[in-house]
Amino acid sequence: MVPEAEVRDVLDELQRLRARVPLLSGALAASADGLVLAHDTPGVEAEGVAALTAAALGVSIRMTDATGRGGFRELLVRGGNGYIATYAAGSSAVLTLLAEDRINVGRLHLEGRRAGARIGELVDTALERVERPAAATPRAAPPRPATAPDRALPQRPT
Repeated sequence: MVPEAEVRDVLDELQRLRARVPLLSGALAASADGLVLAHDTPGVEAEGVAALTAAALGVSIRMTDATGRGGFRELLVRGGNGYIATYAAGSSAVLTLLAEDRINVGRLHLEGRRAGARIGELVDTALERVERPAAATPRAAPPRPATAPDRALPQRPT
């Protein structure tokens, strides 16, 4: 899992993003498999949104692969009362933004892509630091259970 210091940095980035874009009603960073890393989503169940994001991500990855459009970058859903935008955030995380219907979609994409890149750098760097010592240790130690709290995020299929 991502160390606590980096989780705090991700939360800070989400809060700065919401301050820059007033029509954002929520921001969530999650692993590709739907685990919440950090969120600023008042009135919205973050765990549920992260799980739904993972499901949508899976379909989106299959769609881009099946149509030859390359790796997943972003997904935009428009509902009757606003938008849900999901952006790739490095190699193993996603950023999901909830926005009001009046938002400038171009600005949403601009800010979402930038924040996704910053969050991706934070998460990927943290995971590299966590995985590097693990790769250097001998295999004599038993493997950690899948539920270990410091487990690295799973990689998205490419």
